Amino acid sequence: MLQLTKKSSFILGFYFALLIWWIGILISDITDLKVNYMFGVSFGILPLVGGYLGIMTSKSWGLLRSYFGRAIFFVSLGLITWGVGELIWSYYNLFLGVEVPYPSLADVGFVLSWPLWSVGMIYLSKATGAKYSVKRSYGKLLSFVIPAVSLWLTYYLVVVLANNGSLDISGGPLATFFVFAYPVGDVVILSLSLLSYGLSFGYLGGKYNIPIILLLLSFVVNYVGDVAFSYTTTAQTYFNGNWVDMVFTTAFFLMSFSINMMVPPKDRNS
Repeated sequence: MLQLTKKSSFILGFYFALLIWWIGILISDITDLKVNYMFGVSFGILPLVGGYLGIMTSKSWGLLRSYFGRAIFFVSLGLITWGVGELIWSYYNLFLGVEVPYPSLADVGFVLSWPLWSVGMIYLSKATGAKYSVKRSYGKLLSFVIPAVSLWLTYYLVVVLANNGSLDISGGPLATFFVFAYPVGDVVILSLSLLSYGLSFGYLGGKYNIPIILLLLSFVVNYVGDVAFSYTTTAQTYFNGNWVDMVFTTAFFLMSFSINMMVPPKDRNS
């Protein structure tokens, strides 16, 4: 049975509060009022809180002195940078009157999260035994197949489906950088997530099984959110507080919840 910690219980309550708020926006059919932008502020706070608590959790593992500690630490830093990006996005919404600020400083926070999450997933794979599985034949096969499938899937969903078969590179150097950074980041983190699960499946026994699976699932949900955001902005159907933002909220809830469940037995009540 999954035993909640105090930190994960707080994150769970935070998520349900955001869910109720979002349902209210959905039922009211509100698309461009301050309540939409304030929802963005609130769901940007979720990864900030989850990341901060995650760093505290990583200290229980010796911070950078263990693979689990490093994995939780870098995932937490990625949550924090993404949360900062979302708060910058909300600043554009609330104070500068820009509904969809792209490209902007907010994208710096979003993009920085990917290399941090990638480092975290690499350390998690070491902690869960994936480094041993990759030497076997099926491990080598997965190491080739999963990145290839992720690359094709991202190209189809982001370029073909969401952007009508092309990527717009007419917005200047910064916009062009983000045009390629987002799909590449999606491929890398999706590949690492699926590889970590596939290569360490046989090692996922015990009390950390469910939290690790939830962490890996969070990156898949975040991938869905990125694709959905790209599609809805291209189709001009995106608005702050819509279903895409709830997908992101769910991704960062799962990420924050899972890393704060990974505590040593001696700290189960923290």
